Amino acid sequence: MTNLPEVITLDNGLRVILEDIPFVRSVSFGIWVKNGSRNEDESTNGISHFIEHMLFKGTKNRSAKDIADVMDEIGGQVNAYTSKEHTCYYTRTLDTHFDIVLDVLSDMFFNSRFDQDDIQKERNVILEEISMYEDTPEDIVHELLQYAVYKAGSLGLSILGTEESIGAFDNKRFKDYMENHYVPESTVIAVAGNLSNCDALRKIRETFGSFKGKSRVLDSALQHYKPAFIKKEKDIEQVHLCLGFPGIAVGTKASYTMATINTILGGGMSSRLFQTIREERGLAYSVYSYHTGFVDTGLFTIYAALNPAQIGDVTELIFKEIHGMISDKINKNQLDKTKEQLKSNYILSLESVASRMNSIGRNLLMLDKVITADELIQNIDKVDLDTFYDLYEKVFKIDQVSLSIVGSTDFELNRG
Repeated sequence: MTNLPEVITLDNGLRVILEDIPFVRSVSFGIWVKNGSRNEDESTNGISHFIEHMLFKGTKNRSAKDIADVMDEIGGQVNAYTSKEHTCYYTRTLDTHFDIVLDVLSDMFFNSRFDQDDIQKERNVILEEISMYEDTPEDIVHELLQYAVYKAGSLGLSILGTEESIGAFDNKRFKDYMENHYVPESTVIAVAGNLSNCDALRKIRETFGSFKGKSRVLDSALQHYKPAFIKKEKDIEQVHLCLGFPGIAVGTKASYTMATINTILGGGMSSRLFQTIREERGLAYSVYSYHTGFVDTGLFTIYAALNPAQIGDVTELIFKEIHGMISDKINKNQLDKTKEQLKSNYILSLESVASRMNSIGRNLLMLDKVITADELIQNIDKVDLDTFYDLYEKVFKIDQVSLSIVGSTDFELNRG
């Protein structure tokens, strides 16, 4: 059995969460920072993602190659990512190499050089990343939807930034931004795996205990979903579209109800949208739905990739399935099967040290709490038909629908 995660707050406000899993021989270590593109504005757009890249480009003690060589020598994995609301730097290694990854990641975190030549090289890399992204319409259409419904606030900003914004970043901008946003109160250290011989807490306290920040950065302004239509003309064979509806904030009790709604409507191959549009009618190569929760808002998205000639039929079928869930309500047996599917998916997804570290780190950072597997199962079990349809009818209102399209089509959505 695993022990329950232990949360410790250091004197400087930094939170550490440890989960000992004694029957494995690996450890996953993560540094989580509550900072992403929603903490930026137009002038700093993309700086969080750029900083994430730069932390791998060398420190006062190691070159970029040294960092790669150290991790390769121990057969370890090191990576990072930036989202709208947080950034994570993480490793996975054998438990005997904990000291090495602690030293490497903390060195990157505290001592990165931000050399001007390296900045220019990485700027070119990110410009290529933006170009690659622009050549991927199935990615653009999702970003366009978020831009459209949240364009009044920072959630509408791209994680990558723009050519103009990233062209203005230099050593001083990076260091100033980190000093103001990479602060102890907004950071979590998460470790999961075999901690029996690591003495992890003492070593983390010694390494991060002197971590200081100017002051805690206030959260960005509240964001609100606003219905919007947006289209990007692109000369491609398919049309990619997203229909958007107002979702819910991450971590609320309704999150489990939202997960059941998504699973039944478009969350997999057995979902209503997939079975009707792809399997029965063959009208779209890809069709699915998903929910994105932020700290204060949410977005439910339905995506389809299809022939431009089929766009009217497909959108009509999507709305038919949405309305059909109300006119032809699911029964308790169908709901129970979906709940069992969700529980299995959630629990099976947590059976590696990397996924455990991700779960405890993200939950503590974004929700200020840790959700155990037992609590998760209990919360899913609490979903009933009343809570299902109460939320369903709040989400799927025709006057709240948004639309993003990438491709070549004259299609206009009829709200009627």
